Amino acid sequence: MSLPISGSCAVALLFAACHTGTTMRTTEAEPLRPVRPAYPQPERAEVVDDYHGTRVADPYRGLEDPDSAPTVRWIEAQNALTREYVDAVPQRAAIEARLSALWNYERLSPPSHEGGLWFWSRNDGLQNQSVILVSPRPGVDGRVLLDPNTLRADGTISVTSTSASKDGRYFAYLLSEAGSDWNSVRVKETATGRNLPDKLQWIKFSGVSWAPDASGFYYSTYPEHDTSGTKALANHTLYFHRLGTAQEDDVIVHARPDEPEWGFGAQVTDDGELLVITQTQGTEQKNRVHLKSLKDPAAPVVKLFDAFDAEYNFLAKRGPRLWFQTDKGAARGRIVAVDVTAPDQLIEVVPEGRDAIEGSVAAGGKLVVTYLVDAANELRVYALDGRDLGRIETPPLGSVGVFAGDFDVPEAFFSYTSTTAPSEIWRWDARTGKAERFWSPKVPFATDEYVTERSFYASRDGTRIPLYVSRRRDVPLTKDTPCILYGYGGFNVAIKPAFSPGVLAWLEMGGSYAVANIRGGSEYGREWHEAGTKERKQNVFDDFIAAAEHLISVGWTSSPKLAIRGGSNGGLLVGACMTQRPELYGAALPAVGVLDMLRYHRFTIGWAWASDYGRADDPRAFPYLAGYSPLHNLKPGTCYPPTLVTTGQHDDRVVPAHSFKFAAALQAAQGCDNPCLIRVETRGGHGAGKPTALQIEELADQWAFLVRALRFTPRASGPRVANHE
Repeated sequence: MSLPISGSCAVALLFAACHTGTTMRTTEAEPLRPVRPAYPQPERAEVVDDYHGTRVADPYRGLEDPDSAPTVRWIEAQNALTREYVDAVPQRAAIEARLSALWNYERLSPPSHEGGLWFWSRNDGLQNQSVILVSPRPGVDGRVLLDPNTLRADGTISVTSTSASKDGRYFAYLLSEAGSDWNSVRVKETATGRNLPDKLQWIKFSGVSWAPDASGFYYSTYPEHDTSGTKALANHTLYFHRLGTAQEDDVIVHARPDEPEWGFGAQVTDDGELLVITQTQGTEQKNRVHLKSLKDPAAPVVKLFDAFDAEYNFLAKRGPRLWFQTDKGAARGRIVAVDVTAPDQLIEVVPEGRDAIEGSVAAGGKLVVTYLVDAANELRVYALDGRDLGRIETPPLGSVGVFAGDFDVPEAFFSYTSTTAPSEIWRWDARTGKAERFWSPKVPFATDEYVTERSFYASRDGTRIPLYVSRRRDVPLTKDTPCILYGYGGFNVAIKPAFSPGVLAWLEMGGSYAVANIRGGSEYGREWHEAGTKERKQNVFDDFIAAAEHLISVGWTSSPKLAIRGGSNGGLLVGACMTQRPELYGAALPAVGVLDMLRYHRFTIGWAWASDYGRADDPRAFPYLAGYSPLHNLKPGTCYPPTLVTTGQHDDRVVPAHSFKFAAALQAAQGCDNPCLIRVETRGGHGAGKPTALQIEELADQWAFLVRALRFTPRASGPRVANHE
């Protein structure tokens, strides 16, 4: 059982919102005009790299060290400049206050079951981190098992993953400090809440899977750790930790030192008979699956799927038969069964359909499949033999967040959200096939004054792309409407309808929020993803640029009023699009972006992204990477849109060097008075686990920046009573 932690997503999706009685006081004065600041100057160096005969300068190489004295001084000066710029916006304080008010509503995660107990998380609204509860029954007030807010006053220690033992006796949880991907593992005795002495350090890219007898658990990490973020990680290893022993005595279960870029995960089957070992190559959507007997340690390992030829996600085991979701022979996904006594024979259970399978779970003795239908979710249920048992009815144009189910328990819970409703908890009864709302938040805003519309537009090559646009009902879409266009476009990630109080505030202010479901994601299956990878990555940028052109051509906004926004791979998207078409946008918000495409693979886990990007040390990949790398396509004297780069000083996934070097180069290249600023969060990382207070502060700065950059006066909220319960 892995407990989903409720809270805001690290990457912004599509949100819609509403307003209530709390008003944002605004000034009707002329908005502040952009002013070209005097930028702090970083140290420059004569660094030149040779890529297959092409010499490429890297003058800001020194900014790759986030802790060097020159870099720290540069960060402090840049933050001071950004602080001065956004604080000059008269509405900045009101925006932050309104964000806090809109964020202040209760949020729950779906209850998960293990050992006769139910586990879930709760946030009362403005808690920096969600609290984990436990109870014999779902839907009643649970006992606090873990409150991460007590671990550090500023809330910068977060829970990244949890797992209860099969008997419910023990509860393991992983902790991250300041958003780092490096975790520690602690174990509680569930009945007493007492921490056991066991404490594991330096765990990365791992969950916890308990042994059948709860004697210990399996986990994965790298044998060597580095906190600087300047080194590449290698040799992921699968271990077993026995409770009551020291971490240095943990046993290596699986390792491949001859394949330093492989990763490993493990899952114990419900019957406790097998350990399912998954082997991956970076973020490639293909994996291998091996089976290790836990009843007979001397039995040979069964290499069930051993070719890295497709994606195989384990779902359930009954007797000798195992079920998997796979795209083997099915670009949009299917479910198959395999008998361990005849591993070469795949038995099709749920065939490939018109819509892509996003995920599947075994719950209540059945298979529940989540489909993507033009980027929104539908739930369908199948028997283990593939019989279609119908749909789980939910409202239209929404998203399933987490489906928490146990194969042997007849009820399951899932979260459901849409562009007009915050996340609710639904209960599904496997015996009747019916689903009903189990819990809905009582929110401090109304929802019926907002609307989201789905439409489609054509990309440069004619590909049909879904586009969701949200706004207040009383805000017409005209060329004067401030609009944020969001996208991601990578790593097989679908961007689905969802809700956020942060975007709610933007809509209240009179803006619209558009999300383009561009290629590179999983919205339409493997082919949609692959069409946005490697030498085809330009399709992603073309799709996003076409979305901007569409919004302008139909009169829903205009270039001076259009901002583009994205994080991580979406930060790359924004960086590439603003360098390719700088005149098209009124502002740009690249967050924690992959912006140096020639060196990204040299840091931490960057090499794992080569399945989407390729690497510059490959002579076939260098030309296209150099052709769109945001850092390397800035042209001196060009007028770039007002830009606010955001990053975390100790982001150890997409290291801040990307943002540091891009911001420095952008400031040097800027050919007009449009500001190019960077905001460095010194207390955070890539985004996951960021405390509520820091999320609100950052969004307030971004929205204030847009008020000034797009030159508009936010609308005040009208008095309304919340209507969503």
